[in-house]
Amino acid sequence: MENKRFTIDSFTKSKKEGHKISMLTAYDYTMAKLVDDAGTDSILVGDSLGMVMLGYDTTLQVTMDDMIHHTRAVSRGVKNAFLIGDMPFLSYHTSTHEAVKNAGRFVQEAGAQAVKLERGSEVIEKIRAIIKAQIPVLGHIGLTPQSVNVMGGFKVQGRSQDQAAFLLEEALRLQDAGVFGLVLECVPEQLSKLISAKLSIPTIGIGAGRYCDGQVLVIQDLLGMYKDMSPKFVKKYAEMGDGIVQAVRSYKEDVEKSRFPEEKHAFVMEDQILEKLY
Repeated sequence: MENKRFTIDSFTKSKKEGHKISMLTAYDYTMAKLVDDAGTDSILVGDSLGMVMLGYDTTLQVTMDDMIHHTRAVSRGVKNAFLIGDMPFLSYHTSTHEAVKNAGRFVQEAGAQAVKLERGSEVIEKIRAIIKAQIPVLGHIGLTPQSVNVMGGFKVQGRSQDQAAFLLEEALRLQDAGVFGLVLECVPEQLSKLISAKLSIPTIGIGAGRYCDGQVLVIQDLLGMYKDMSPKFVKKYAEMGDGIVQAVRSYKEDVEKSRFPEEKHAFVMEDQILEKLY
């Protein structure tokens, strides 16, 4: 049975009907096609590709060209999931004009249906301008990795009364600005439950507990392929990293011991043609 396309309206409908939204990252055609074929509601081409695909320590080195390149590849593999491009560091920080222009690149050049921006009040006018340009926006508050240097590292946000009140206000402001959904990252479960109840738009949690309207994970974390960092909130559904290493070791051993390729892997030609070459 063919999956039905998940659209911008599906986010609101899912919230109203209590359907939990599944979102995963993907960064290339092959993985995007697999994630899409599995029926995932939404795919995020996250700037986390800087760490899991490009080998950076943080997301801060990721450029717009990096994001467009990977989002374009992902879009070719997606038929049903709602595709979101993650706006990288400095792509929307300098001016509203630049923010709209870069958001437009995700749609026009890369085939995304929406973009995601980190932070709240500081970027609300840019969010409004992007939405005015007919580009849907997914908000993102709590731990915002592009602000990791200001935050002093990857830390849970919203544990104190002041921080919690601030995040709740930011969530309401972003909803008022017109975002269709809101990522809550590394936020205490009780706070994410309160925010989710206060909003009419869906919340997408990552390290925000059980009560968000949906969840998002980095696909390499879910599959056990990325070992450089292992956050508490990740559930590994496979250990493919170990499986890949073992498969490559087996290949190496087969090559060294002449067990691969076998006769069945080879192409042949007619003997009389070969004889004429001697």
